Amino acid sequence: MVPTMVLVADDSRDAHRRDALCGLAEAVAERGEAPVAPAFGSPDEVASAIASVKGPKVVVPAYVAGGDVASANLLSRLDLSSMGDACRTTPLGAVPSIVADLAGRLTESGWSTDDGVVLAADGTTGSDERQVVTDVARMLSRRLGAPVQVGYLRTWAPSVFDAVDRLRRDGRERVAVAAWRLVDGPDFDLLRGLDVTALTAPLWPSELVVDTLLAQHRAAKGRLA
Repeated sequence: MVPTMVLVADDSRDAHRRDALCGLAEAVAERGEAPVAPAFGSPDEVASAIASVKGPKVVVPAYVAGGDVASANLLSRLDLSSMGDACRTTPLGAVPSIVADLAGRLTESGWSTDDGVVLAADGTTGSDERQVVTDVARMLSRRLGAPVQVGYLRTWAPSVFDAVDRLRRDGRERVAVAAWRLVDGPDFDLLRGLDVTALTAPLWPSELVVDTLLAQHRAAKGRLA
């Protein structure tokens, strides 16, 4: 029996974000590799949705590490031990193909080699996720052949705003922001309000995201066998 992929995220803050997450779940299901059950909403709604899935299940975070504080907090409170035959994967992280896609989005948005670059993450309280953001910044820097600063919208320092200001003080008149975020949402409006020359769109929609989620599911199936 193929375990159900249960995609988990907090979507309680914005209808547009909810639509994007549902579109992601549909895209994964359309591959036909595994049954897919969306579990989006508040902590209680997510726990209820997971519990309603019969048989083995792989809980897959529908967000990037360090890119969604609310969803990370939600996932940390889930008790899968009480849900039978279940395991979970880690959030999407420093995947080379996804970082390469982010670099391509920067170039398409107007970035040039003389411009400063800020990788804009959300932040969480977990050191593991902070390390992932650092790894993404290093990989992106190597891909671009240019330095990449990290800035956060919440929890950690420096803030995105401080990172942009620092680059300007260092003589970078043009600054581009690479958004380390899976889907659009209300927090993304804060990035749109930045005085920058370029801002990348969220990582989804991209078939690379679907590929990676399915790869995580395949790897997790062995833990349930």
